[in-house]
Formats: sequence, structure tokens, C-alpha cells
Amino acid sequence: MNIRPLYDRIVVKRLENNEDKTAGGLFIPDSAKEKPQEGEVVAVGQGKRGDDGKLMPLDVKAGDRILFGKYSGSDIKMDGNEYLIMREDEVLGVIDNAGKKAKA
Repeated sequence: MNIRPLYDRIVVKRLENNEDKTAGGLFIPDSAKEKPQEGEVVAVGQGKRGDDGKLMPLDVKAGDRILFGKYSGSDIKMDGNEYLIMREDEVLGVIDNAGKKAKA
């Protein structure tokens, strides 16, 4: 990838849901599907400058799976792939490994 985000921005690739049918078995065309709100961080900036001028590193890193808002970021297209560029504060949460089960 030939892009390096600046400051507190990150580059995210959307993770696609391959569900083409509803629970009732109806087919959902591409035009009616919602864009996924889950993605993988591809690149991160250096960090955000505080009021004192110090550089604060970002909490997310490349390879993290994240959740973000429906209208977050700006869509870009590079090398035939679609990505989002957004600020770190638009990230709603980081998804931990799915191997851990919640205690009942």
C-alpha cells in the first residue's frame, strides 16, 4: 500500500459480510445491502499532537479489527481496492479475538 496517513488518521479496509439471504431465505441484492461497519486497520498515522506539543501515539494499530459508525470516514480507491480514511476518534471499539468466550 502506498499511502501513509497523517497525524491521528487511520486507513481501514471494510470487512464484507457474505450474507446474501435473510433469515427467511429472501435474496438481498447488492443495491439494498448496508455497508459493513466493521473493518481491519491497514495503516496508522504517527499520532496526535497534544496542547503541549507532545506526540500522543494512537490506541489502534495495523491489523486490528474495529467497529466504526455508519457515516464515518471518507471513501478512497487505491490499486482497485476500496478503503476508508478516518480519524481515530471515529472508531467505536476494537474487536478482541473471538476465541475468548464471555462468562455466563
